[in-house]
Amino acid sequence: MSNISAADVAKLRKQTGAGMMDCKQALGESNGDFEKAIEFLRKKGAKVAAKRADKDATEGFVMAQTNSNSTFGVVVMVNCETDFVGKSEEFVTFVKNIASKAVENKVTTLDEARAMKIGDLTIEQMLNDLIGKTGEKMEFDSFAAVEAPFVASYNHLGNKIGTLVALNMTHPDVAEKGHDVAMQIAAMNPVAIDKENVTQHMIDKEIEIAMELARKEGKPENMLEKIAQGRLQKFFKESTLLNQEFIKDNKKSVGDYLKDSDKNLTVTAFHRFGIGS
Repeated sequence: MSNISAADVAKLRKQTGAGMMDCKQALGESNGDFEKAIEFLRKKGAKVAAKRADKDATEGFVMAQTNSNSTFGVVVMVNCETDFVGKSEEFVTFVKNIASKAVENKVTTLDEARAMKIGDLTIEQMLNDLIGKTGEKMEFDSFAAVEAPFVASYNHLGNKIGTLVALNMTHPDVAEKGHDVAMQIAAMNPVAIDKENVTQHMIDKEIEIAMELARKEGKPENMLEKIAQGRLQKFFKESTLLNQEFIKDNKKSVGDYLKDSDKNLTVTAFHRFGIGS
């Protein structure tokens, strides 16, 4: 085994951010070869992730971003175990770099995002490096992208929630409208764009719940279906984006707010990621 100098250990630590003892061990295991030592640390990071698989990664950082002409956008969420790491400069920069690189390359899937390279490292390798440095479980499992005539993004205070919304046309008011609707999605967490977009499974579940509630309230059995259908309509109004009360003016729906600018203006897609939700 090569003699490992303190200068070499310090150099590797500066390169990787790993602990002194980890760097010393990595250089020892790789006979002083820096590339092999860095690979050793990455593998150690992967092992750390495996050891902490039973931990909950309920903190993290969300980043929603669009390109310069607002026709393509992504939203990225990376989870970690503690708020301390989630707010750290290196972790925040890592998530922001994923978003920027994905927008730059018009990446549309999670697998493509994980395989992106920043410098010589893939995002997956960089994540393992961070795991090795912090000793925390981290997960990059949430990524979405949209392309449309206009895409708006919104990052809620502290980047705990990020949203994207796609609109079907451009318009002088579209930037303001898009921003407001993206905020609406962050605040009200709709389940679908409109009632036609709600899955049959979700509809069946809502009807089942409504009928059971009515039954417990002592309503006649022959009225349960009708009562459930009424409550389903209320669910559509409260939980589908275009039918929700607009948060800035509860006298109109989000759909009406969009139509104030153009009768054909509407939402074609949206995504919302939230830490802990």
